[in-house]
Amino acid sequence: MSRCIAQGRPVPNDVLGPLRDSTGVADDANELQRRIGDDGYLFLRGVVDRTEIMAARAEVFARLADVGEIQQPSVDGLYTGTSQRSEVVSDLGDFWRSVNLGEALRHVSHGEQVSALMDKILGETARPHDFMFLRPGPIGRSTHLHFDLPFFARGSKRIFTVWLALGDIPVEEGPLAVLEGSNRFADLIDPIREIDYSSAMSPQVQMTDDTIEFARQRSARLLTADFQAGDAIVFDMITMHGTLDNHSPEGRVRLSCDVRWQPAAEPIDPRYVGDNPPGTTGAGYGELNGAKPLTEDWHIR
Repeated sequence: MSRCIAQGRPVPNDVLGPLRDSTGVADDANELQRRIGDDGYLFLRGVVDRTEIMAARAEVFARLADVGEIQQPSVDGLYTGTSQRSEVVSDLGDFWRSVNLGEALRHVSHGEQVSALMDKILGETARPHDFMFLRPGPIGRSTHLHFDLPFFARGSKRIFTVWLALGDIPVEEGPLAVLEGSNRFADLIDPIREIDYSSAMSPQVQMTDDTIEFARQRSARLLTADFQAGDAIVFDMITMHGTLDNHSPEGRVRLSCDVRWQPAAEPIDPRYVGDNPPGTTGAGYGELNGAKPLTEDWHIR
């Protein structure tokens, strides 16, 4: 059986490829800018110190263990298959906001190591959005292929996503995958420039329910890797990406976070800044899949 699964199907080898590793040029700002311009993404090993990542991981999973979703020792991230979150927590959005504001988590997601990298990529002082997308993905879950642009259509036109592995994530556990060359799919990119996603009434932006067939139609490969704690992918708003299915044989929950970064001097979308940002639809952290008990299915946008 293939180590990579997408929407319940093994991904054939001809549709798979490795992410281009840019770790060796991490100190060369010009080369980083050239590569992300060409490929739409940068894959970098060890962006954040492993010890700091594991502290953030422990912090998040301890909160999920408190609501009966993660076994002890919680840092291992093993799913119990049950949840008492709805019974224990009075407001799911407030609970998820408090998890996202964890000190150890914010230290890695918004800290100096990522900030220094983004200064190089942008060629000027970078600033992060305060609103963060923390993603605990249990068995069987995945995010379908999509572009980020419709969700971040306001403010700066130079926004990048930093996806950070909060622990080791082999391909069996559903890490990020980029569709090769998708930053040049003008026939798909031009129409989404007209979408400003702001509510459930907005057009759906996930591109396909069949990742493998879509990749073949586009003569493109899914690029991914076995991630280690602290590895990151930085990508632009017009690079198509999603995740593989988590089919961890141990029942481990995949944990990652993604934050948007932009030039500090440029306008910023007020939906994503502040102590309690309203988020894309105005529902704050309660709008995110992560706010749901792990026993509940994810919504699709």
